This record gives sequence, C-alpha cells and structure tokens, in this order.
Amino acid sequence: MVISAHPFRRTLGAALVVAALASAATACSDSGSGPAEPERGAPVPAAGQQGRAQAPGSAGALNAYVERVRKQKAARALAARKWGLAKAPLDAPAPPKAKPRITTRKGFETDGEGLPPVFTTVPTKQKVVFLTIDDGAEKDPELLRMMQDLRIPYSAFLSDYVVKDDYGYFAKMQKSQESGVALHNHTLNHRYLPGLSYKQQKREICGMQDVIEKRFGKRPPLFRPPYGNYNEDTLRAAKSCGVRAVPLWSAEAFPDHMEWREWDRDLHPGDIVLTHFRGKGDWKGTMPDMIRRVMNVITAKGYAVAKLEDYV
Repeated sequence: MVISAHPFRRTLGAALVVAALASAATACSDSGSGPAEPERGAPVPAAGQQGRAQAPGSAGALNAYVERVRKQKAARALAARKWGLAKAPLDAPAPPKAKPRITTRKGFETDGEGLPPVFTTVPTKQKVVFLTIDDGAEKDPELLRMMQDLRIPYSAFLSDYVVKDDYGYFAKMQKSQESGVALHNHTLNHRYLPGLSYKQQKREICGMQDVIEKRFGKRPPLFRPPYGNYNEDTLRAAKSCGVRAVPLWSAEAFPDHMEWREWDRDLHPGDIVLTHFRGKGDWKGTMPDMIRRVMNVITAKGYAVAKLEDYV
C-alpha cells in the first residue's frame, strides 16, 4: 500500500519572580550604614538562622535571571522590527520532562508492525508548532542571520543531491543557534520511494544517514520521505538504519501564502509546518520573506515555535 501526502501540498512564575525581586529591593533599600532594624512585631530569626533567612546569593541569582530574560525579550523585539515582522515571536514554554508517545496518524498506517510512526502533529496541549525546512537547494545566508536574531528553532530535512555542493552552509546552520539546529534525512536524491524496490529505497535512506553522520557528526533519528510518499518498504528500510520516527506536516508555508492539510485551515497544538529551501527563482520571494509570512501567521494565532527534537 502506498501512502501519500502529496495531494495536500502544501505568568504565575513570572509574577513570583517579580514579587521576589521587589521584596529583595525593599529589603536592601535601607542598608546605609548597617543592618536595617526589623519591623516592630515582626519575627526575628533565631540565632544561627540569619544567613538562611536572607539568602543573599539566591536574590542575586534571581536578579541575574530576570535581567537575562528582560534582555532576551528586548533583543527579540528589536530583531522582529529589523526583519519586518508584525510582532515579536512568542516564547515557547518549557518542553515536557517526558516526551509524548508518538503513534502513526490514523489513515497513514501500513500493514507492518513495529515500524517508525508516521505523523503530522505531535500530541501536546501546549500552544506550540514546529517549523521544518526541506531539501537544501537554496543556501541563503540571510536565513541563518534572521533565525539566529529571532531565536526561532527549526529542523532541516536534507537531500544530498542539493546539499553536496555546499556542506559548509549546513554545518554553519547546525551551529547557528545556542540549542543547535538538527539536520535530518530527506534521502540522497529525492526520488519517489514507492516506485523503488526495497533495496533501492534502503540505499536512498540509509545512504543519506551515512552522509549526515560523516559530514555533520550525528546519525539523524528522523526521516521525511520525498513528497510525503511512502510504503511499508520505506518504513522498513528507514528502521534498518536508525530512523525512529517519520514526521510529515499539517501546513506548508510559502512567501505569499499558506497551504493547509486540515479541513479547518488552521493551526493546532503540536502541528508540524513544512517549508522548503527556495529563493526567487522558484518562489514569489526569498527565504526571509517566507519566514516573515509564516511567523506572522503563527504569532497572530497565539502560537510559539518550539524545537521538534524536544518533543520527538
């Protein structure tokens, strides 16, 4: 059976921190020539407990944390203006301590058992989506600068036939963000996999696993079949060389519009958004134009972009 995605192308914590800092600031405001007198009627710490009650080190660490967050938000707002976004991207919440259990989406199954799950949405209640970019044909340095300035996480699914002329660009991408940009498998030559034998599919998929490991130091756990087309042999071949999951997509971004898989033409918690490494030769715009479009949509709908590998 051939499975195809192609026809669908496409702040309670903060308040406590502020309160704690305000309290610390009040406590320190009268510290001129010596310790401040306790308020009348206020309990006085027992002997030997004074240091624990004041915890000056904790106040300093808290102050440093709040200042760091403030600076990050200010920098992101400036970056949003620099790159022409309508609003600064929303900050993603902390990822779950335990990654959700991923299963194959209904209707996307094959007859095989124990194969990597195929899915378009990560099971989560958090208002996050995931941005993924396919193939590697366009190598726009402005994209790297934009994503670094805005601190937007994303994952790249690479095909060797278009990246091999400049592996250095993707090595730079991999290290362009503090948390790293994960590089995953999109086959060697971007062929229609269900039209190939098992052996040919294995070469396409496992061969790209080898390329990514050799060039970028890590064998990727995620694989996306070209055009979203696959069959049981595809999943068997992918599993044989270390693939653990097969993320497809729920929406696709272009510089001038969005395309939707779901009937309501909307985003949902955990949706995976697809786009491509393309430029003006193929699109009505550039990679930064596409990022502006997709981020304006994501932010306007109240979603943040999270790092896919924190959930899968």
